[in-house]
Amino acid sequence: MKPLERKTAKAEFITRPYRPSDRGAIRDLCCETGFLGEPIDSVFSDHKLFADYLTSYYTDWEPESTWVGEVDGEIVGYLTACTHWNLNRFWSIAILPKLLARVLMQLLRGNYDARDKKFIRWILVHGWRELPLTPKRSAHFHFNARKEHRRMNMMRDLIVTMFEELKQAGVPRVYGQMATFETKRSDRLFEYLGWK
Repeated sequence: MKPLERKTAKAEFITRPYRPSDRGAIRDLCCETGFLGEPIDSVFSDHKLFADYLTSYYTDWEPESTWVGEVDGEIVGYLTACTHWNLNRFWSIAILPKLLARVLMQLLRGNYDARDKKFIRWILVHGWRELPLTPKRSAHFHFNARKEHRRMNMMRDLIVTMFEELKQAGVPRVYGQMATFETKRSDRLFEYLGWK
């Protein structure tokens, strides 16, 4: 796929497929924007565990369904998608012992403070119950961008690129969920692109 290039008054950016060298930047960006667009640090300090859970499936198991938005050679946004839902389900179950072992080890070493413990307790007791129902046999995606680049056309370009790739791969539908305190501008973009 040829990178999609755009110029704006503020910056020049491209949307392109993921490369293995992008992995660290995606993990960092995930932690910088992982709590409703803000840094995860206000609720959880373990960046490695957080990034492992939210990004490693996509970058390590299905990298062909990941794209980045780049400004002047720096990754400022990404979109990861999952088209192999059964593989993703298997991965989600298989990684749990590793994540739980890390949590236990960090707790035993005293590396988690009260804020970390509160977040872990919420994940274990409430988080999994608060996930919305998801359509069966459907691709899903995860998107994040630095605050100063969220209103650029990059988000739209990443989503349109994903649509084109998924359509070529014969994926019948894709879903996502959005949690935000920002304006309804993002909602309108998703509705414009065909989501209900």
